Amino acid sequence: MAGMYSVFRPLLFRLNPETAHDIVVQTIGLMGRIHPLNQYLVDTCRGPLPSFPVEAMGLSFPNPVGLAAGLDKDAKAVDGLAALGFGFLELGTVTPLPQSGNPRPRMFRMTSAQALVNRMGFNSGGLNHFLARLGQQQQQAIIGINLGRNAATSNEDAWRDYLTGLRAVYRVADYVTINISSPNTKGLRDLQERDTLDGLIARLKAEQSQLAELHQKYTPIVVKISPDLDIESIARVAEVLTLRGIDGIVATNTTISRPLDAKTHPQASQEGGLSGAPLAALSHRIISELRQHTPSDFPVIGVGGIMDAASAQAAFSAGATLIQLYSGLIYRGPALVREILGALQAAQAAKAPTS
Repeated sequence: MAGMYSVFRPLLFRLNPETAHDIVVQTIGLMGRIHPLNQYLVDTCRGPLPSFPVEAMGLSFPNPVGLAAGLDKDAKAVDGLAALGFGFLELGTVTPLPQSGNPRPRMFRMTSAQALVNRMGFNSGGLNHFLARLGQQQQQAIIGINLGRNAATSNEDAWRDYLTGLRAVYRVADYVTINISSPNTKGLRDLQERDTLDGLIARLKAEQSQLAELHQKYTPIVVKISPDLDIESIARVAEVLTLRGIDGIVATNTTISRPLDAKTHPQASQEGGLSGAPLAALSHRIISELRQHTPSDFPVIGVGGIMDAASAQAAFSAGATLIQLYSGLIYRGPALVREILGALQAAQAAKAPTS
């Protein structure tokens, strides 16, 4: 599969980034639905993967390398993605009602910087469409579902959208992510303010308790935060989330800043969130700061700038429990999953005592 991707990547990179994205998702989805092709994915991409199980949020992850939200927003390619060797998949962001997102063009490559800028704006088929597709899934995989509010919903009423989403996906999700940090939905990041966040999380935790009793199943809730928070804001967010009993934090979303290694690129002036290699330092800073304000066993899912085994290890060294890939897959392809797992296994073996 690594060889295949190296052949197809130049062709895909000649296309508009969003068009290329749609083609990739559709292709992986098709391969996942057709048994011989699905088996081909398993044989060529997985084989015997290095074993690196992780326990977090009461879940047993076969490995700590997951897919970040944003790649498969509408659960179109779950079986195909599950065959690529991920330890878990985070799908979405999904909103209660369908919405088209922001006007196109809204995704831009910064190839020399190994980065992307997007201002998608939670384009979503809506919960009903999402759940219908997810119900067709056949492969076993740990599934996280990333929830957002509709653009037309005010922040004052945002809790209604998140509760609607939580109720709809609670039974089928292995964990749920509350996305309050996308820079591409107007005002969304204001939900990270202390009092607003506290009120939202209080409602979600109360609903979680009722749903756990109704379904006889505890589904963890995590919150996805921004890489643009200052040190004081990180401390406040961590305090609210831990005191309210949230189950984990995803760190981080895309950044509205333009780090030095991306500033001079022609697309740097595009409005939207930056992901990819230039985000790594910001994401690692947030993870490290979170570790100063959370218990040592509190789950932190690191995402942002993981482009190779070294950047993955840097996220773990900063304090991540699990990691997620998005831009790294665009630039490196699915072989990146195996590369990271192989490096983790080698590092573990090097630490093992010799007899």
